[in-house]
Amino acid sequence: MKLSARNQLKGKVVSINKGAVNSIVSIDIGGGNIIVATISCAAVEELGLEVGSDAYAVIKATNVMVGIDE
Repeated sequence: MKLSARNQLKGKVVSINKGAVNSIVSIDIGGGNIIVATISCAAVEELGLEVGSDAYAVIKATNVMVGIDE
């Protein structure tokens, strides 16, 4: 797999919560860090994702928001 996105974090799928249209996929990337992504249910099926599968969290963002507590 070659992608232009530089932020490619390999991990293991630890949970998949399927909804009617989208699924919430959690990937453990190690060090106590879990990345959570919302993807279509069709994508989950096409990728063959299951709990325990190896997967990459690929992050490509053009904007980053910053917030503070008031």
